[in-house]
Amino acid sequence: MKKFVVSGLAVVSAFGLAQGDTIVIKGSDTLGAKLVPQLAEQFKSQHSGTSFDIAAEGSATGFAALIDKTAAIGMASRPAKPEEIGNGKTKGVELKETVVAYDGIAVIVNSANTVKGLTKKQVEQIFTGEVTDWSAVGGTSGKISVYTRNTSSGTYAEFKELAMKKRDYAPDSQKLAGNEQIAEEVSKNPNGVGYVGLAYTKAGGIKIMPIDGASPSKESVLARNYPYARPTFYYTNGNPTGAVKDFIDFTVGAEGQKIVEQVGFVPIK
Repeated sequence: MKKFVVSGLAVVSAFGLAQGDTIVIKGSDTLGAKLVPQLAEQFKSQHSGTSFDIAAEGSATGFAALIDKTAAIGMASRPAKPEEIGNGKTKGVELKETVVAYDGIAVIVNSANTVKGLTKKQVEQIFTGEVTDWSAVGGTSGKISVYTRNTSSGTYAEFKELAMKKRDYAPDSQKLAGNEQIAEEVSKNPNGVGYVGLAYTKAGGIKIMPIDGASPSKESVLARNYPYARPTFYYTNGNPTGAVKDFIDFTVGAEGQKIVEQVGFVPIK
C-alpha cells in the first residue's frame, strides 16, 4: 500500500467543498504512487489551506471508498464495473468518470534476458502459464517467474482484458502490491517477467519487451498502435464541486497535464 498525506493548514471537512478542507483520494497505485502526489503538491502550493490524504491501494479500493463515501475522488486504471455502478446507485452514489491521463502497460523482463521481443500470443501464453520456459519463446532456458498485481488492482484486471483474453493468470504467478514492487522483483530475477505502467519503466535492471514490434510510448499509446494502451481515471460521486472540482480541473488543465507528461504518462490533450 502507498499512503501519502500532503499537508497544509487545512482541517478535515466535507470532501473539498470549500477552502480549508482535506481532499481524500483513494484507489489506483498506478496513479497514486507517483502522479497524484505530485499533482497534489503543486495544487497545494497554489491553494493554501487545502490538503490531501492519498491512499494508493488499487482501483477497487477507490470505487469502494466512493460508494462508502469515505473518499472524494477514486483513482482508477480501469473503468468502473457494472456491479460497482449498481452498488453505488443503491447507496445514492453516481460514479462520474473523468479521464486524466493515458498509459501503456509495459511488459518488462530482467535486463539480462536475451529475448528481443514477444508476440501478443506469447504474452498470453506466458501470463496464463501455458508457456513456462524462456526457451519456448527464443530465450535462454530457464523457468519463467510471472509477477502480477494483486486482485484489487485495476492494472491486474486491465491486463487480463487486453493481453490474456480474460483468461486466468498462471497458478504460480506471484501477486504484488504495486508497479514499483513488480519492477524491483523482475530486476532481481533473471527469469522474471511482469508488467508496469509507463511511469515505472525507468527502474534499473529491467527492460521493456516490444510486443509484435511495438513498444509503449507517447506516440504509440495515442495512436493506439501499442496493444496494451488504456486511459486512467478519476471518479467522483456525481459532478464535483468546490476544491475537488478545482483539483480535477487542475489535473486535466495545461499545468496538470505538463506534470502528467513529466511523470511518464501520456497527456489527454
